[in-house]
Amino acid sequence: MDKQYFVLEFAHAVPGQCRRIRVKYKHLAYVLIAVSLFFVCALAMFSSYAQIYWKASRYNELRASFEGLRTKYLELQRISRQHTEQMASLEILANEVSAAYGLNNPAAAGNRSVSTTADLFVPSVNESIREFNYLKAASFGGIYHRYGVPKPAQAFPGIWPIEGVLRSSFGGRSDPFSGEGAFHTGIDLAAPVGTSVRASADGVVVSAAWSGAYGKLVVVDHGNGLQTYYAHLSSFLVIPGEEVRRGQTIALSGSTGRATGPHMHYEVRLAGTPVNPYKYLAKTKPRNVMLSARSGHNDLGL
Repeated sequence: MDKQYFVLEFAHAVPGQCRRIRVKYKHLAYVLIAVSLFFVCALAMFSSYAQIYWKASRYNELRASFEGLRTKYLELQRISRQHTEQMASLEILANEVSAAYGLNNPAAAGNRSVSTTADLFVPSVNESIREFNYLKAASFGGIYHRYGVPKPAQAFPGIWPIEGVLRSSFGGRSDPFSGEGAFHTGIDLAAPVGTSVRASADGVVVSAAWSGAYGKLVVVDHGNGLQTYYAHLSSFLVIPGEEVRRGQTIALSGSTGRATGPHMHYEVRLAGTPVNPYKYLAKTKPRNVMLSARSGHNDLGL
């Protein structure tokens, strides 16, 4: 009868006696199977957790590597954009110098390839691109050329846009945030928040809105691809489409956007490319505009 049971004997406190516990073999088998299943499930769960932990660690490593590569890519993209602006600015300057000394002819009078099948002039690819860029940049000022009316002198930037201290000039400088070399596309004029910002020439407001690192930005189009930028403003006093006159107050200075202090960033762009504003502003005597002794070394922002 005891062969059907697994017997466990325990010593009793009374000498010569013992306590017996009988367990059926099938019940013992059930217990062993349950224990085995428990250990199998525990092992499977531990293995799954280990895999998830390894994948999470690997994901964090890949994410950190991706962020590092993304930061490097953005930095290289910024440097490439600055170099492109530098090259474009130098190219425009070279063309202006060449035209001033009569070293080349206007693009419109350039060479044209002649069709062999008909007596028609066919413009080259480069000539077509130059004509397209000219028409694209002409903006509202193109009407003066269309009807042969000379462009008013008031439509060229000719006055300093704000009364302040010149802190950073056009060209190469140290970035005030990273400390690395950078190309400054305009000039920085330090002034208290709320100082009047004046249009440097007649034109039409094409934009008065937030623009990334520029903060609050006003863009005025003066025709023939010439535009002026007024950045880091605190408030606008004009709206897009409004005509403005030289000396008219169009905004108030501030420190919005990528700036380390209250100032106004001023740019002159020709066909979308930043050019040195001094060749326009140097002809006029600055009114209450002071040149800082640390100009170029105390940059305030973009």
